[in-house]
Amino acid sequence: MAVPPDPRSLEVHRRSLGAVFEATFFVRFAFGITLAVFATYLAGHETGGLTAGDTALVGLVTAMASVGEFSTVLVSGIVADRVGRFPVLFGGMIGAAVLFALVALTRNALALGAINFLFGISSGAILAATLAVVADRSGTDERGLEMGRFDAMNLAGWLGGYAFGIAILGWLPVAALGATFIVGAAVLVAGTVVAVRLVRGLPRGPTATGLAPAEILRRAFRRNVLLVTLPWLVIYMLIGYVLVFFGSAAKSTGFPLIYVALAIAGGGALLVLSQPQFGRLADRYGRTRLMTVGVTGFVGVMIFASLLLAYGENYGLIAGLAASGLAALAYGPAALAALADLANVLSRATTMAIYSLTISLGMILGLVGATQLQERLGNEGLYLFFGAVAVALVALTLARLREIGRVSGPPVTIPAR
Repeated sequence: MAVPPDPRSLEVHRRSLGAVFEATFFVRFAFGITLAVFATYLAGHETGGLTAGDTALVGLVTAMASVGEFSTVLVSGIVADRVGRFPVLFGGMIGAAVLFALVALTRNALALGAINFLFGISSGAILAATLAVVADRSGTDERGLEMGRFDAMNLAGWLGGYAFGIAILGWLPVAALGATFIVGAAVLVAGTVVAVRLVRGLPRGPTATGLAPAEILRRAFRRNVLLVTLPWLVIYMLIGYVLVFFGSAAKSTGFPLIYVALAIAGGGALLVLSQPQFGRLADRYGRTRLMTVGVTGFVGVMIFASLLLAYGENYGLIAGLAASGLAALAYGPAALAALADLANVLSRATTMAIYSLTISLGMILGLVGATQLQERLGNEGLYLFFGAVAVALVALTLARLREIGRVSGPPVTIPAR
């Protein structure tokens, strides 16, 4: 006779995941708003696109957030493992809200770089804590689905906020763009209040109070973990560059930005629907198969994007780009679930922080490397950048497949694989 689930356990599960999904959406929505306008805000141009000098400056200032995240996220993971997930999450959200508001007070590149660095510290704390909660509160057979839901809220927040920011670029003069950072701060405060109310009174999750930081790091940094996380490094080299400069590039074309914003928002709606489904597929058919589909999609995106840059508008190439983009979405839920499967319960936040470590390093390398290549070589620099990212993704995927073949265990259709 089946034992009915404990209602108290289900309530903890529901409220914990609800809080982190809600917090994730609010954080990414706020960041998406500001990211869309940041390049134009810093450069201070009323009309036209960014110069090569502007592009390099914006890339360096924006990359400071990733430098802050990269240099401290493991510390955030260790604290979340030793103290608890929610104190780290809520502390990061409040810190980020204060920093968003400070951006509205200055256009000085040095000051904005320092603020971005501190924001990166908050961002890493938020991400490590939220991913650890999802891993804590989901079993192996449903982890792909829950990570898909997390990824849906993460990406929908990004794109929803980014769409709102693009629309703001069309409505507000550059002199008034500082207001968007105040809006971002208000969104973060609201998200923190709602999340705190959801988890108030819940028991603490697993902690490693008696475990030394060095031991937590040893448990987190293993070969199979790195083979799951390193592809994110090169993926975010691409994503970081595209997100920062898309808004200013779209503004310079003269195309009505409200239509661009609506298109991005439509993409966010697609993500909400697709990511949980990709997560279900990862639970059913295995993490590795879905990750391979995602990598294939990313490679296709770079091939079709390069062809469009070279030959201009072509409906066949646009269709190929769209299909590749959809396939690329399979990577996130499957890889996050695989990482959570591999994580030891007492070092889970630190293990999930490695994800944040690799994506922040990818943002740094992508922003700095791609902007420098474009400044020196023009479109040929972008082709070189896309090609290097594609080759690195394929090489890392082959290395992971080889590692799986060397390790005895369940077949690749098992979710943990």
